[in-house]
This record gives sequence, structure tokens and C-alpha cells, in this order.
Amino acid sequence: MAKGLYHTPFFRTAGDCGLLMEFGDAIDPGINQRIRAMAGLLEEKPVPGVTEVIPTYCSVIVIYDPCVTTPATLKPLLSRMNKNLAEMKLAEPNTVELPVCYHPTLGPDLESVAKIHGLTPEEVIEIHTRPLYPIYMIGFTPGFPYLGGLSEQLNTPRLDSPRKRVPAGSVGIANNQTGIYPIESPGGWQLIGRCPIKLFDPARKDPILLKAGDLLKFRAIDLDEYHEIKGRQA
Repeated sequence: MAKGLYHTPFFRTAGDCGLLMEFGDAIDPGINQRIRAMAGLLEEKPVPGVTEVIPTYCSVIVIYDPCVTTPATLKPLLSRMNKNLAEMKLAEPNTVELPVCYHPTLGPDLESVAKIHGLTPEEVIEIHTRPLYPIYMIGFTPGFPYLGGLSEQLNTPRLDSPRKRVPAGSVGIANNQTGIYPIESPGGWQLIGRCPIKLFDPARKDPILLKAGDLLKFRAIDLDEYHEIKGRQA
């Protein structure tokens, strides 16, 4: 059994029309696999009254219409579905490659992150661009991806004092997580680069670029390519 994985899911109330189905208590690939399977099963076999399914790090939030169903009805039904997850064949995740410029003008904390770990900035970039990062959930702001798979070599504390304004596209590290700010917002993550691609664009048919369950690959680019891509995004 994966670390932190519950033998049976634990249910909690989430607001006045939500039911949280908790699969474990850790950020773990095995837990995430069961969450993806449950979300996929609910999409494949819709449950009457369920209006939305939201995957998170350790749970699935099921939003329901209280005029159609209740937690008392949903809990046993979801528990039965959980027993069939082993038979659920997960679709191969999409891999999304995003360019990132790690120039110090766009990644103001790159040098300090390198210094904390006794690395050069070039080594930080190489380590950060090496993995395929699983996207565990989307949250905080529209389109913000919470990623697994950050190397322990880059596990870096948040800033002591959060910035009031973090530019859209900023790539940051906070403890054992890495992610991208899709819109300008406050934030306390260590900023090591910036992506010129819009992760959230309300003008697009699907405003949010990344999806939970996808894989994300970072590709290092120089400042000229960053401005070239950024110009095309305008």
C-alpha cells in the first residue's frame, strides 16, 4: 500500500452542496492514481445529481444538486464505485511542454535558491527542467497547477515575506512543490523563471490550459525566445 493511502475512503462535508472523498493524507503518486481513476469513473458513469467533480492532492470533491441527491445517497454509491477502481483503465496522460526563461530579470530568486543548495544557477535550471511533473490539481488562482515530482535537491522554503505582486507566468518553488502563477497575484514562492505562455485566458474556448492528470515538462529558453513567444501571445 502506498504511503498515506487509506484502505477505504473517508467522507467529509464540503460546504452545503459538496462531498469530499478523501483517499489518503499525503502527496503521493499512488493516491493520485486512485483520485484520477475515481474522477474518470464519475465522468464515464455520471451519477444523478452530481454536477462537478474536482480532483485535489488527496481527495475528490463531488459537487451535487441538493434538490436531486444527498450525501446519504451518495456515500454508499461512491463507496461501491471505489471498489471497482482496480478495473478502471486510466487514459494515458497528456504531456504538455512549456518554455521557461530562467534569466535573473524574470527569476529574481534563482541565484538565492542556487546558493541555499550549494548549486550554480545552471545546475538549478538543469535539475528543474529534468522531470516530467504530474499535475495533481488546479487551484489557488484560475489555472494554477500544483505539481509533484520536484527534486529534493530543490526543496526550498517559501519567502519570509510574500510579494504583493507576482507577474503572470512566474515559475516558483515552495518547499517540495513547484508551479506557475497563471495571473498576477500575491505570492510567497521563490521565483526562478517565467513562462511566456498564457495558462489562463478567458478569451479561449477552454480558458485553463493545464488539466489535473496531465504531465508537464519545462523547456529552458533564452530571453530573446521568451520575448518572441510573449509577443505572439499578445
